[in-house]
Amino acid sequence: MLKAFRFNTRGLLPVLALLSLGGCSGIPTSGPSAGDVADQAGTAVAQQYEFVDIDSSVIDTLRHRAPDSFLAHFGDYRPSVEPHIGVGDAVSVTIWEASAGGLFSAPLVADRFTTGSNSATIPEQIVGRDGSISVPYAGRIQVIGRTTQDIQKVIEKALEGKAIQPQVLVNVAHSVNNTVTVTGEVTNGARVPLSVRGDRLLDVVAAAGGVKAPVNETYVQLSRGSASVRVALSRVISNPRENIFMRPDDELTLIRDPQTFLAYGATGRNAEIPFDAEGITLAQALAKAGGLLDYRSDPQGVFIFRYEPESVVRALRPNSTLIQHGRLTPVVYRLNLRDASSLFAEQSFHIVNRDLLYVSNAPLTEVNKVVNIFSTALSPAGSAASVYAGVR
Repeated sequence: MLKAFRFNTRGLLPVLALLSLGGCSGIPTSGPSAGDVADQAGTAVAQQYEFVDIDSSVIDTLRHRAPDSFLAHFGDYRPSVEPHIGVGDAVSVTIWEASAGGLFSAPLVADRFTTGSNSATIPEQIVGRDGSISVPYAGRIQVIGRTTQDIQKVIEKALEGKAIQPQVLVNVAHSVNNTVTVTGEVTNGARVPLSVRGDRLLDVVAAAGGVKAPVNETYVQLSRGSASVRVALSRVISNPRENIFMRPDDELTLIRDPQTFLAYGATGRNAEIPFDAEGITLAQALAKAGGLLDYRSDPQGVFIFRYEPESVVRALRPNSTLIQHGRLTPVVYRLNLRDASSLFAEQSFHIVNRDLLYVSNAPLTEVNKVVNIFSTALSPAGSAASVYAGVR
């Protein structure tokens, strides 16, 4: 009986060796190995992502990675246009005549030695859906889409021959069209009226009471027409060219979105980790994640998973089959920390908001797991053999 028992125990050893060398896909692990990430970049069926090794040329290319920009999408860096009147605006009209006795003048009062008033103010009117207002003796005047100077000329011409050399002043008491809507992480969300001088983005934010969230955690989303672009507030503040002029009907939404990255795998800390700064490098990200675990990590398997815009992927991989116009492309960057020069590269590689930092397990870690599993499985058998020998 003892011989048979020894034969079965020895028969497990070759199986143990084969499973260890084969990687044993059934063994628990925190994620793919470094080899798996490299091999799965392209499959026989379809390529899943672009795989890029981090070196000096890659860092130079990414250094020119253009962030989202208000100037690039909207701004021509010119002052805002003169406001035009629209539906819902409150408009007042004052008319002067050259002498008393006209349509808009008070009657002559001889005993008081006065010619009386020669002007009249028409009460505020809300521009109706037909885009017009009423002016006595001039009828309905179309005002929508016109400036106050244009409307003044139209009214003066309509009163020619009726009033005595009329002069007209048009004033917009309250405008709902020449405004910017400001919402989100601001002290007082409101419709902020635009001045004739022209108002920039930060002027409008300040008029709404300023931001409530920390600047480095705040993004500004500008919607104009059918386009919408989001830019970090810190970028608008640091780059005056991004502080573009606002236009009527613009919508500004201030969003609190702390910049974070995900640390995963064989790092000292697996978590969503905030930047706590305007930007950080890969070296700083690894330090925030607790570094690589000596007993688990593969120094050749430090990866950054990221979605890159079309321009970046074309610069890195001009012949990529994954590039689609107007869409982001998945890219995996690898850093080999066994190479001493990589310690310089990680100080120049910048982390982007929502990056995933993954450190794979070393191959020996998986072998040790297999050994431990079989050691646990064989320990009862060893105990039984000891008991049998003692009995004998």
